[in-house]
Amino acid sequence: MSYETPTVTRLTPSQARAKMDAHPDAIILDVRTQDEFDTQRIPGAILLPDFEVEARAASVLPDRDALILIYCRSGRRSLNSANLLASMGYTNVYDFGGILDWPYESE
Repeated sequence: MSYETPTVTRLTPSQARAKMDAHPDAIILDVRTQDEFDTQRIPGAILLPDFEVEARAASVLPDRDALILIYCRSGRRSLNSANLLASMGYTNVYDFGGILDWPYESE
């Protein structure tokens, strides 16, 4: 028996910025640690560390059809978390890599 693996679209920073501008209600999900989040983050981002995604996604992200844009520091944790969310039934998940490559505003 084979299972279809959900696919996650990888966006460039400019594509992610365009989605944020077009969809102000999009969830910007930071999957780094609390310390990393406290040091620098994209405005409006919510924190859900990658090691907590499986346990806490249902409470933090109750709408499985919401537009979710995920980032981390360099792109590894965001891709893993995006794939995990997709496998959990989230339908509108995008990975845009790491904040290291983010040329736009941060706080």
